[in-house]
Amino acid sequence: MSDAPWMHGLQADTGYLLYRLGQRTGSAFNAALEQHGLRLRHHAILRYLGTVDGVRQRELADRLGYDPSAIVSLLDDLQRLGLAERRPDPADRRSRQVVLTPAGHDLLRTADHDSRRVTEDLLAPLSPDDRATLNELLQRISAL
Repeated sequence: MSDAPWMHGLQADTGYLLYRLGQRTGSAFNAALEQHGLRLRHHAILRYLGTVDGVRQRELADRLGYDPSAIVSLLDDLQRLGLAERRPDPADRRSRQVVLTPAGHDLLRTADHDSRRVTEDLLAPLSPDDRATLNELLQRISAL
């Protein structure tokens, strides 16, 4: 960051620093995932789907904090890429569940590797203890 006088106030503004870090982080993740035809929001869906046997679209939107209309478009993308599919919900035939396809599981492993590399680059200035503390603090304030 610059040593300009106005910048000193911003360096003390935690909200601004989080905003700037979010921009930088999103750009880095999107650049790494682009080679797979994905963006960070797609990857988040794949990561969540990798932890469940299936989930309703509405629940997926709620869990990830995405607008339900955005989930439809993102799932359309993943389905078009053959990474996820919508199936009838065995508990309620009026509903659909979203599941990862075998190709989705394969790509998730590769994308996770790329994601970890981006995280390592972003957190390189921090010690392992600092990283653990940062993660703990971010979890506390993000209420995930």
